[in-house]
Amino acid sequence: MDTGTAARLQKLFEGHRLTPTQRRIAHCMVRRAADAPFLSSVELAELAGVSQPSVTRFAVALGFDGYPALRRHLREVAPTDKPGDTGSYNEYQQAVQAEIDNLRRLAAALADPSPVVEAGRLFAASRPLPVLGLRAATAQAAGFSYFARKVHPDVRLLDEGGTMLTDRIDAAVRAGASALLCFALPRHPREVVDALEYARAAGLTVVTVADSAFAPVAHHTDLLLPAPVGTGLAFDTACAPMLLGRVLLEAMCDALPDAQARLEEFDAGAAARGLFVE
Repeated sequence: MDTGTAARLQKLFEGHRLTPTQRRIAHCMVRRAADAPFLSSVELAELAGVSQPSVTRFAVALGFDGYPALRRHLREVAPTDKPGDTGSYNEYQQAVQAEIDNLRRLAAALADPSPVVEAGRLFAASRPLPVLGLRAATAQAAGFSYFARKVHPDVRLLDEGGTMLTDRIDAAVRAGASALLCFALPRHPREVVDALEYARAAGLTVVTVADSAFAPVAHHTDLLLPAPVGTGLAFDTACAPMLLGRVLLEAMCDALPDAQARLEEFDAGAAARGLFVE
């Protein structure tokens, strides 16, 4: 993924009131940023799973005369090399390089730390703190929850769908939860969208780590923090979402006055039990 092109696409799309179909096209273009300036309207429609006229209407909604004008604009501001010119890198190295680019994009986004700081404050104040992640996002949610439990008094991992999911959200709300953290990665399960809609209706402030600001969960999120995923291998790679989860942990620790004391207490207990092999 080309970092510069992806950033320009994000900036181009922001500030426009896009329909769900148009957001789907925008989401696809951000994920395929390196290819976007070279895709025909038919190719883009197929990748996004929409009709070709929808692509045309999308370009007009952005202020262009049509899709050819949008593509010309993207080519004018894109790097001179066509995507795919990766020198001597093999396919595995290309996947690693793509993840390095994703981390650079995340670093650039964190130049404004205020959204992360706000998220940390919301997590620290929520007792309990439910953390949602289904299917591809289960690992990110579980990793966050594992570490968060060392400093937060009540973290509840929601990693199973089905009819019990809304029951567990209700239980968290009854226990005093005020916020919910969600990790949402492609392919986006419908259950996650439904769960976020339910959580907001129940009064929770939803913070979501997603692969794009135009992901399907965006409409059901109060604070969305994008972290791109890699798409060069058979299965997506998600280094940036994982790292953003650790950054959010740091922000939450900063907002918890007793975080350091809890960590020291855990370390003392672990040493007494011989929990870890040094």
